[in-house]
Amino acid sequence: MSEGVVRLGGVTDFPPDPVIVAGLRNGDEEVFALLLDEWSRGMLRLARSYVSTAASAEEVVQDTWLAVIRAVGTFEGRSSLRTWVYRILVNTARRRGERESRTIPVSSVDGERPDGVPPERAEGGPEGAALAGEVRELIDKAVGTLPSRQRAVITLRDMEGYGSDEVCEILSISPANQRVLLHRARAAVRDHLAAYYDGKGGP
Repeated sequence: MSEGVVRLGGVTDFPPDPVIVAGLRNGDEEVFALLLDEWSRGMLRLARSYVSTAASAEEVVQDTWLAVIRAVGTFEGRSSLRTWVYRILVNTARRRGERESRTIPVSSVDGERPDGVPPERAEGGPEGAALAGEVRELIDKAVGTLPSRQRAVITLRDMEGYGSDEVCEILSISPANQRVLLHRARAAVRDHLAAYYDGKGGP
């Protein structure tokens, strides 16, 4: 077990960046597995902001991890490791999304949720999806209709819990641009929910 990865009663304390970087550089499989467990779901959600299918998003995440392993020797610590990894993800997803926009038919994205989870697999199947709640499903659908940059910002801020500075660094945007994109995204989601409930006569 790597130094810095501490397990207490089955709970893993997430190690600091220097420990993670050293583990990755040394090929430590436990450190890599810990990163996969902690970050892959959020990475998949963000990748889905740029590509048209869940399968594509999964490939983007896989390609990102391969790039991280190859490039970790060049990591200089100028940002957090997570921010560095997410920047690689965004660049990979953007390239994939640009290729898909020229080749993928619209019909290929039917039947998927915006976060890349097919409906029948969401939250443990139909019963779990029902328990997840109507509002969450509506939010997912609303986010899925947003332009890619708005979707990326609201995904990082409101779904993954990133701060504004990290989002700006990951997406290479200014603080003002981040605020505008987030405001527009949140307003669009609110409008989507309001239109739905107005049509139903209230929640």
